[in-house]
Amino acid sequence: MSAALAVIVFFIGASIGSFLNVCILRWPAEESVVRPRSRCPRCGNTLAWYDNVPVVSWVVLRARCRNCGLPISPMYPLVEAATGAIWVTAFAAAGPGFLAVRLAVFASILLGIAITDLRSYVIPDGFTVSGLIFVAAASVAGVFSGSQYPFSGPLDALLGACVGAGAITIVGWLGEVALKKEAMGFGDSTLMAMAGAALGPARSLLAILLAAAIGAVAFLVFVMPIGWFRARARGQPFETPLVPFGVFLAPASAVALLWGNALIDWYVGHLTG
Repeated sequence: MSAALAVIVFFIGASIGSFLNVCILRWPAEESVVRPRSRCPRCGNTLAWYDNVPVVSWVVLRARCRNCGLPISPMYPLVEAATGAIWVTAFAAAGPGFLAVRLAVFASILLGIAITDLRSYVIPDGFTVSGLIFVAAASVAGVFSGSQYPFSGPLDALLGACVGAGAITIVGWLGEVALKKEAMGFGDSTLMAMAGAALGPARSLLAILLAAAIGAVAFLVFVMPIGWFRARARGQPFETPLVPFGVFLAPASAVALLWGNALIDWYVGHLTG
């Protein structure tokens, strides 16, 4: 991929990342992502177009609102840059075409889901339902374009959506029985319906297992120690922190899409060998 094309693709991805920021902030608050226009979250001033250029405006403004002078969260340029990097990586790996767009859009949705769940403990239907529609339509279109792999075909997409949503719902029910409280939200089920449609039945189950493994390690190595030190510093009793599972399901789904078949083959080979 040429440098000029990479810059163009990055800017397209960063622009989508700018819209992701809007979705991440507004959907949990049940606000429209269309109106009103982008504004400063602190003073409410509507942003001019030149103050809303992905990544660039944040740097030019030195991370402060032009109107009120208060700091602008680094989340905005980080999400924009990450989405831009996702799009460049997808096009570099798959080449310009329909498959690259499928990879980039799917990964961008997963990024939005992970950040929203981490910030607000909710997975909006705006991400999962629109993502499911896109993945399903793309699986049908992939039959005619000849650019299907690593995504599942229409039949496997249907089975994967059912298996993914069903499996995570069962896991949530078992967790609720064991913990005597809600262990999994409905958003996790719709997330796995979308991801399962992309992965197919086998890799959707793998994604859930990977998410559980990643989550367990992150919880023991990072979440618990940080929570304990914060409680001690504040002189408060330590309470086990809650960690939204979508934060781990999203990256696990990306891993399962790209390397799931290889991981399954490796496991089956060792199991039968």
